[in-house]
Amino acid sequence: MAAKPEKKRKSAPGSKSEGGKSDPKKPKVIGSNIPNKVSKKPLKSPGKEHIHHSGKPKVQKGDVDDKKLRRLQAKELAEARKKKRKRHYTLEQELASLWEKMRVRDIKKEDRSKHVSEALEKMKGKIREIASSHVSSRVLQTCVKHCTQDERNAVFTELRPHFISLVSNTYAVHLVTKMLDNASKEQLAEFISSLHGHVASLLRQMVGSLVIEHAYSLGSATQKQALLMELYSPELQLFKDLVTMKETRLVDVISKLQLQKSSVLRHMASVLQPILEKGILDHSIVHRALMEYLSVADESSAADVIQHLSGPGLVRVIHTKDGSRLGILCVKHGNAKERKKIIKGIKGHIDKIAHDRYGSMVLVCILSIVDDTKLISKIIIKELQGNLKELILDQNGRRPFLQLLHPHCPRYFNPDDLTSLNLSIPSIRNKDESDMNHNNDEAVEEDRNDEGKTSDTRIHLNEGGKKDSCTRRQELLVNSGLAEKLVDACHEMAGELLRSKFGKEIIYEVAVGGADGILHPILDEKLSFLHEAIVSLAVQPNKLDNAEEEHILEQFHSSRTIRKLVLDCPAFASTLWEKALKGKCATWVEGHSSKIINAYLETSDSKIKELAKEELQPFVDSGLLRLPVTGDSVKND
Repeated sequence: MAAKPEKKRKSAPGSKSEGGKSDPKKPKVIGSNIPNKVSKKPLKSPGKEHIHHSGKPKVQKGDVDDKKLRRLQAKELAEARKKKRKRHYTLEQELASLWEKMRVRDIKKEDRSKHVSEALEKMKGKIREIASSHVSSRVLQTCVKHCTQDERNAVFTELRPHFISLVSNTYAVHLVTKMLDNASKEQLAEFISSLHGHVASLLRQMVGSLVIEHAYSLGSATQKQALLMELYSPELQLFKDLVTMKETRLVDVISKLQLQKSSVLRHMASVLQPILEKGILDHSIVHRALMEYLSVADESSAADVIQHLSGPGLVRVIHTKDGSRLGILCVKHGNAKERKKIIKGIKGHIDKIAHDRYGSMVLVCILSIVDDTKLISKIIIKELQGNLKELILDQNGRRPFLQLLHPHCPRYFNPDDLTSLNLSIPSIRNKDESDMNHNNDEAVEEDRNDEGKTSDTRIHLNEGGKKDSCTRRQELLVNSGLAEKLVDACHEMAGELLRSKFGKEIIYEVAVGGADGILHPILDEKLSFLHEAIVSLAVQPNKLDNAEEEHILEQFHSSRTIRKLVLDCPAFASTLWEKALKGKCATWVEGHSSKIINAYLETSDSKIKELAKEELQPFVDSGLLRLPVTGDSVKND
């Protein structure tokens, strides 16, 4: 029987055939090209002593020691490399050890001073390099914070020649700002003087701009002006004596030094353009420079700045006085598209902006100018309603509501606020005035013939929008539902608002129905309920021994608010008299409450005056109450 031919063993996928070539028909397996090293020693199966009860090989003690040894060798190698790479590596390790001791909270003052002095002694002569280190710069900051004045002066002296390089370093910048916080007037002046010629270049850097802003905020008015003037013209960067002028406005500087306006504009544009493009918008010195630029810029240049600022970035600008004014100018002179971007950009930040002293004025400007009341109601009014009770008690948060209830009232907005709302860019204002004068020449001439006086074109410029201001107020306050929520909040918080220094003005304006009676007649029923709520507080017994707070008629703020309501709101005065004061005036003719009683004699409403005249006459005769000097009522305390 013939023997069967021996079958050829199939080669493994990817292995080479007898000819040394891999089989092209079979797929190549990843990793198959790695040759297997065949050990010459025979494989030894693990014995019983090498197998753990779980079935896994037990780790031998020698293996653990080898791993520890390898880790130790790797660590030593890394240390050796760091020593070669870092010049002061050993010193940094020593400083880090001292830092752990000196920054403990419950450490004694003497011990901390000892560690600080030791660290500064070790750093002597090497402070510049250490200030730029990620770790050691923190040690130096702690030392500067807790060291003596003599030690701090020594650090300042050593760093003085290197200020410009340090303010651009990511780590050293924190040390520089810390030193400025603790610097004397002479040291601060010396530091600001060292920045001469570098202000514009540092402002274009994210890190360097922080130091410029910090120095600007700490400096005096003269030092701030010196920093600003370097941004105006190249000549002011070159000649140090020119920046010591006392003029604060760019227009005055140009006039005094006889600078070319076109040259100033080109230089300022070259400085401010990169700042705007990089989004370095948080600093007050940048806001001031932009305001000065807009005061001399032509119409096209001013429009470019407004276009750059109109958007989400404006939120980072309006927290300063000049930044708020920039925001107001953007709202006033921006087109409909730019105003829409501004409103959408502040979405989600309305509550924070309303609480801010300067940011709230931008909201006031938007409510006074922008015609797109649907967009405002959807974004701004909606967010204001979400935190209504807190805002009406806040000094700044109440401003948007007061502007809608009583626009531009000098009782609620100081002269500086009203000046900000009336600002405009000269180049754009002049163009608008010339356009209006050109288009309305015939109308003006007709007014002169008919009335003998010209119409005031500035009203349109101040308002900014085309929609009638009364219509805009009606849509934002009443139609949006804000007025109804305001009345409900005042009804619920009547006592708290009346006693509040800032909330009392909200409840007063709501109770009288707003300026021009904007809340009447739609909310008359709710307003009468509000009057009842205030009167119910006045009806409560007075001067209780266990009372935690003063009676509403005797408390300082509430008594004055109720007095104004008696003078300005006859419906409230009548309700208060009938339900709370009639027959009880003897109790309230002394103290703060006497102002309320006396208001019934001062009111200009004859019906209210007759209502109380008979009961109050004996108190007038006895001298407890006084009649008004004139027939006009005195409404302001």
